[in-house]
Order: sequence, then structure tokens, then C-alpha cells
Amino acid sequence: MNRSLKKTLVFKVSGRNPDSKIITSAAKALRAGGLVAFPTETVYGLAANLLDKGAISELHRVKDRPKGKPFTVHIADTAIIRKMGCPVTKEAKILIDKFWPGPLTVILRSKSGEKIGFRMPDNKVALELIKKSKVPVVAPSANISGRKPPTSAPEVLADLNGKIDVVIDSGRTGLGIESTVVDLTQSPPVILREGAIKKHQIFRLLKIKI
Repeated sequence: MNRSLKKTLVFKVSGRNPDSKIITSAAKALRAGGLVAFPTETVYGLAANLLDKGAISELHRVKDRPKGKPFTVHIADTAIIRKMGCPVTKEAKILIDKFWPGPLTVILRSKSGEKIGFRMPDNKVALELIKKSKVPVVAPSANISGRKPPTSAPEVLADLNGKIDVVIDSGRTGLGIESTVVDLTQSPPVILREGAIKKHQIFRLLKIKI
């Protein structure tokens, strides 16, 4: 089926008390290979099942995203990091303990040498979706690459209506700016993207001179 011709389902939920049945339904679609837009505390993300090659290919196509650009794994439990073969370094633990759940993405190196980004969003809808999906979830911003990240469901639909399976609408996001991305595979760590958390906050916590 041509996804560009399909109907995108929009589910409205409360951000504070999301309907469990709706989240379960969205998680089922995600687990089956669908693309699901959902709110975080920063911007709306577009979730796909990392284990489904077709879903990842579709995510690249829908976003018009370069194939070589990696996706961040969104998690609801830090145990997933080790399950994916990434040791949690001392610096990673310091940042995770301070900023998670929250607008911070940390990049770690797996035992096989692969770099993997992880983020735990500070949003009840997002965390419930991740938990209920029971698969590794990647979730770049829910927009066409190069355009402004969406902070509301209508903004998601402006770019992706008819191209994705589900949008979970719980209103406008709180921060409206993307997460800060820190590459902890380098010494000293490198800020790849300064977002909601500022560079000086990261370096001060790690006792690194700017």
C-alpha cells in the first residue's frame, strides 16, 4: 500500500492522564511497523520500531532523511542501554542522574563499536507509548528534514498527514526546543546540538572547563 494515500488517525489524549486504551492501540501500530507521532516535553517525535527494517526505511522516506544519519533510541528504562550493549560510563551516569527523564540525548559506544544515542523523554504520554510498544523505539522529530520541529499535532499534520499511521495529540509541547545531544564517546565530550539544556550546564556538571 502507498502510505501517502492512507488516512492518518489522530487520537486526542490528556497529557496528565492519557487513556490507556488509546496508548495501547498506538503502541500496537508501532510494534507492527507503523509510524506514530507523539508528544515529548521538547517537540513531537515520530516513532518507529528499530527492529523493523521496513519501518526504518519508511521513516527515512517520509522524513526525507539521509540514510547515513542515525536515529536516537527513546527509552523508558535505563536497563535498555545495557541490553543494547552499551556500558554506562561515569560521565553518562552523572548526566543521566541529573537530567533524565528530560531533554538530553547521550551518545554512547556499544561493545561492538557502534555509536548509539539514547534519550528518556519527560512526558507521560511518551513514556507510556514506549513501555507499551515493547520494542526499541527510534524517534526523530515529526517533520520533514530541514523544517522546523513541530510543537503541536496540527504542525505534525501539516507535514505528514496521509504519510504516517497515527498522531497522538495531547496539546502543545512544553519546551518547544529539541533535546541537547552530547557525544560521550569522545574525551572531552562534545555537544553536537545545544538544545533545552545549555552547554555550560553540561560542562559544569562534568567539571570540564569551557
